[in-house]
Amino acid sequence: MLSGFESLGPLTVVLIVVAGFCAGWVDAVVGGGGLIQLPALLAVPGIAPVQALATNKMGSVFGTTTSAFTYARRVRPDLRTAIPMALVALAGAFGGAAVATVLPGRVFKPIILAAIIAVALFTAFKPQMGLYTELRLKGRRHLATACGLGLAIGFYDGLIGPGTGSFLVIALVSGMGYAFLEASAKAKIVNMATNIGAIVIFAVFAPGGTLLWGLGLALGAANMCGGYLGARMAVARGNRFIRWVFLAVVAALALKLGVDVWNENFA
Repeated sequence: MLSGFESLGPLTVVLIVVAGFCAGWVDAVVGGGGLIQLPALLAVPGIAPVQALATNKMGSVFGTTTSAFTYARRVRPDLRTAIPMALVALAGAFGGAAVATVLPGRVFKPIILAAIIAVALFTAFKPQMGLYTELRLKGRRHLATACGLGLAIGFYDGLIGPGTGSFLVIALVSGMGYAFLEASAKAKIVNMATNIGAIVIFAVFAPGGTLLWGLGLALGAANMCGGYLGARMAVARGNRFIRWVFLAVVAALALKLGVDVWNENFA
């Protein structure tokens, strides 16, 4: 089991940092950066899966925080929805992590995979969806729906994890009627909360050596740079750009979960 940052060769560190930068960029635009960063960590010789998961979250929290503040300054999302949604998602993440200790995530993966494919096809064949904000609910129903979605996706983040940011964008665009840009801005605030919750869980309950602090901080710096650039590019390029990145990331997420389901049930 890898125990320290100093155990890694220079080339390995460079490759992981590059993966962290790319993950930060993708995560800032539409979520799903963990699809890049987590496999890169798991490919490191000697690293245990729990170390990869914990270090991935540690790096990601820097990127999501940077992109959240960048979006907040430039897009100015409605915090009256985003903050309650983030707090409820944090509670959901704790609940998901607790369930993960007794119920394996593979139980839920086929259902999640089917939902992803359905949403991806719906988005692909509805080119106007997400280009403009047309809220379907208002007032208390709007807030209650946002909090319900936050609870469900936070639970998923604690239970399984990969693609949480993409699920948040999916829910805010297709479920609530937000444009992609505003959905991405809100998603970063919520995802920041769930990442912080995961770090707390790993720091308090995981055995010593689970968090690789040196590697996590290097990933964090790369995530911050990628997150800042991605958020600025998303704001500058707008909803159509985010829509195409969204479709690409969701396709990758569907492929990844499809492979997981096949390996766990048929291989």
